[in-house]
Amino acid sequence: MSFLPSSARRVLTMRRVVAGIATVTVVAVLVPTVSARQQDIPANTAEPTISGSPAQGQTLTANPGTWSGTPAPTFAYQWLRCPPSGGAADGSDCPPIDSATAATYVVAAGDVGFRLRVRVTGSNSDGVGPPAVSNATAAVTTQAGPPNTALPTITGSTVVGEKLTATPGTWTGTGIAFAYLWSRCDAAGAGCADITTATQSTYTLVTADAGKTLRVKVTGTNASGSNSVTSAQTAVVTTGGTSTTGCPTGTGAIDIDDLSPPARLQIDKQQITPSVVTPGTRTIRIRFHVSACKGRSVEGALVYATAVPYQQFSATEQPSAADGWAVLTMRQLRYFPASGQQQLLVVFARARKSGEDLLAGVSTRRLVSFRVNLRG
Repeated sequence: MSFLPSSARRVLTMRRVVAGIATVTVVAVLVPTVSARQQDIPANTAEPTISGSPAQGQTLTANPGTWSGTPAPTFAYQWLRCPPSGGAADGSDCPPIDSATAATYVVAAGDVGFRLRVRVTGSNSDGVGPPAVSNATAAVTTQAGPPNTALPTITGSTVVGEKLTATPGTWTGTGIAFAYLWSRCDAAGAGCADITTATQSTYTLVTADAGKTLRVKVTGTNASGSNSVTSAQTAVVTTGGTSTTGCPTGTGAIDIDDLSPPARLQIDKQQITPSVVTPGTRTIRIRFHVSACKGRSVEGALVYATAVPYQQFSATEQPSAADGWAVLTMRQLRYFPASGQQQLLVVFARARKSGEDLLAGVSTRRLVSFRVNLRG
């Protein structure tokens, strides 16, 4: 390059510098950089909700709603007292209630006439997400009946056949009498249906409870009126050791829904009225007793009966009651008696579980006979 003029050498040198910078820039663009994991801060996708009665002394419970974010967020709560209009949807004009920072809130006298919201904030190791605010409750009213200050609780093992016990919680007032009503809910504690026969402070779990949770509603009544509150749900009920026999654990009568193979129904007793069937007998009343699992009475089994040969008396089917007895009334038809020398009325009886194959499941069948006197 010594033979080039000095001005030309300067131009060539500058071009090489620019080319070098471009090369470095391209390398910098092409070489990937190692960055930290993208943050996944919690975000609310379904707003919080409030359950419970907005009345003085009642306990309200906040559900945080649905949130995204990994790791799964934890939640902080702040209850808000809003104007009778309900205030702004984001709760911006609803003052926070001092010390009301739990998922539950006992409605105070100062809340009467106002409406309540709850503000929920989700956080995880990546950060704190924007808060979400529930809809407003109805206007808070003065509670009739004794106030509840701590919800009922349920103790006991959540295994089919085990007994659960409800405590009424904590109440304010005197002369309070408590009533109980148990309900069966889904695994999340929602979709509850009352168990209308379960009205004691204790409840024995049955096969129908498997895979479900239980709640108990306690109603406190005194001279001021009645007030009802509901417990949190139990853990999910498991079957324990009942599946190998098909029999529910415990003693006493069995609901047909709690019975499954290899257990089988039995028709172990029968009675007829009148005790002797005559040509003048226009109707007969037959009682069948259904049992299973070593003689335990079965409620809800469908019991069918027909005379053999057919068309002597009408066929019918009826469920067994809580004591295991099914009562069937049958009318005399034109083919009775089956012969002039008939001495017995033979009856085919079957007991089954609704929805099962007639020849399978827990079903059973039996032939029984009753006295006939054609001279009567």
